[in-house]
This record gives sequence, structure tokens and C-alpha cells, in this order.
Amino acid sequence: MSARKAFTGAAIFDGETWHQGRTVLVSEDTVSAVVPIDDLPDDTEVIELYGGMLVPGFVDLQVNGGGGVLFNDAPDVDAIAQICAAHFAFGTTALLPTLITDTPETTRAALEAGIAAQRQGIPGFAGLHIEGPHLSIARKGAHDPALIRPMQQTDLDALVVAREALPTLLTTVAVESVTIEQISALAGAGITVSLGHTDTGCAGARAAFAAGANMVTHLFNAMSQLGNREPGLVGAALTEGVWAGLIADGLHVDPATMTIALRAKSGPGRIFLVTDAMSTIGTDLKRFSLNGREIVRENGALRLADGTLAGADLTMIDAVRYVHRTIGVDLDEALRMASLYPAQAIARSDRLGHLKPGAEASMIHLADGHDIAGVWVRGARVIG
Repeated sequence: MSARKAFTGAAIFDGETWHQGRTVLVSEDTVSAVVPIDDLPDDTEVIELYGGMLVPGFVDLQVNGGGGVLFNDAPDVDAIAQICAAHFAFGTTALLPTLITDTPETTRAALEAGIAAQRQGIPGFAGLHIEGPHLSIARKGAHDPALIRPMQQTDLDALVVAREALPTLLTTVAVESVTIEQISALAGAGITVSLGHTDTGCAGARAAFAAGANMVTHLFNAMSQLGNREPGLVGAALTEGVWAGLIADGLHVDPATMTIALRAKSGPGRIFLVTDAMSTIGTDLKRFSLNGREIVRENGALRLADGTLAGADLTMIDAVRYVHRTIGVDLDEALRMASLYPAQAIARSDRLGHLKPGAEASMIHLADGHDIAGVWVRGARVIG
């Protein structure tokens, strides 16, 4: 079988532009060109898609679990592989397994598992997201307040060492639990620093951005809000040009609020989609536990006993459909919010988030109605 493949018969979205009557040429795990069908080299395996759209694989920077597995419960390589595989069916071809606030021992195990997953080349694994434990109790959300604590030098050192062996390491912190000097040290080591679960005001957020933080975790949720005299973290995120994740399920953020944010956002950073998905994805689970507390799945939401939202019962293809159909975002922009923008946010758009030459050959075939008909990860078919 030829190592060169041509995907043809579908409209092609390369991450920026739509192409008709052309084919995506793939050599092993990399896109080599988008060319007319008549320009194919000899010895090319032609894969006919029979309509629909071929688009870049989705990139999800906040995935707590999937396939019945929660990363906090099983911070190991097998869990990472199972979580990644569970999200393939929904178009996500690169993701960051996310560890929610936990003990130092569990955090250390998660970092070791990520390093092992990178060494083993687990399909879909793009790095790690450590969300906490250095957060604000005032904006804890579903994070266990008993485990929230300030960052110590040993915590910082562990992240810096892990980053050397990981393609991406993202950490969510609160200004209340880290110092400006720690943010600068993390960013200087190549770690993506995101602000979240914080009650800091706009001035505190801007100081953190100036020190090297360049992202905001799940915009509007678990943070200081936009006010008339205090813009809060929301105001800082919308005006400072940083990146911002958004959970587009209609429960975490009202659609009118999403619309306002998308219109207001200043660049160069943009708003991108995240799922904040839990272990329920790809399963019929009705309840599960997080740090010993039961979470119930009902009416599209995951909630603690007191009603607090605990992650999301959301897939990336559903988030794309939501911002396109409900918010009215153009389809190409909705696709960029799920692929190109998150890849750019973690400085990985050389390989992820598009189908231009040099990109990783991770693609989705969308049929009419935006149903997923096929998924390829690094050139290998995993769905369809």
C-alpha cells in the first residue's frame, strides 16, 4: 500500500480557505499539498469521500475525561489513551488531558503519565493541562476547596521539569495563589499560563498578562465578571489580546453573552472552544465521583449535589454546531474556533489546526448536517 494518499470528493477547508474540486495529498502522517485531482503523483492511493466536507481535526485544550475514565481517578498512560480515543468519534484529534485540583501525589503521577504518553506516541495526545490546585477558594467552582493551596517552589520546579519532556504544558492558576514572579518563571520555561478560578480584578489580571500569562480558562465561568467600574477578569480577557477558552453548551454561558464576547474580543488572541469534558463522553454513565463527591448527569449538565456545574457533558462537534447554529457564527469561523485558534493559543499551529502543507494529517470528514463520517489521526483512519 502506498504511503501517499489523496483525499478527494469533498469540499476542503484548510483552516482558512475553502477549496472545491481539489484533493488533500498526504504523505505518511503529514499534509503535503492541496492540489487538483489531475495533479496527483503516480503510486497514490485515492480515498473517495463522496461529498461533504474535509476539515481540520479539532484541538481541545481542556479534557478531564472520556470513555468512562476521569484523568484524576487514573493518572496513567492507559487512561490518557482511552480518553484520547473516546474523543476521536466527536472530531477531536489532539487534546490536553486535564487534571483538576488534586493532591501533590496525584499531580506528580499525572505529569509522569503525560511524559510517558509522549514517549509512547499515544495518538491524539498533545500535552497536559494542570488546572489547579493554585486557585482561589472564592471562585473554586467544582474544585475541592480542601485541596486548593498556594504554589510552592517544589510545585513550580515540577512543572518546569515536566515541560522539558512535553510538547505542551498548560496550567491554570489564580492570581491569589501564585506570585507575579512565579508566573514569569513558568512562562519563561515555555509553560502556557492561563488565569482561571480567580476573583482578581482587571488590574491584577493585566499584571499577570504582563508577566507572561496569555490565556483565560473557560471565559465567564469561575472568575470576576465585567462590571461598570470594575471590568474584572472578563473585561481584561476581552480587551488585552490574550486567548480565551469558551464552553459553548448553552449552560455555562448564555448565548447572548457569547455573542457579546465574540463581538467585543480584541486580538491578537481569540476566543476558542473547549469542552471541559468529563468521563461521561462516549458512555451512558449517569453519575460518577470527583474527589469523593458525586456528580450527576442530567438534562445535558453535570452537577454536584448543590447544583454547581462540574465540567461539561459536551463534545467538540456539538460545540461547533452550537456556535454555528445557535450563535450564528459562520461555519468556517466555528471550525477555526475548534481547531486553528486553540492550536495557535499553545503555539502548535505549525502542525495542528489546519490542512496546509506541513500540517499533521489529522482530519474530519463531515457529511451533510455536520455529522462525522470519518476521522483520521496522523494519517491513520480511526473513525468511519
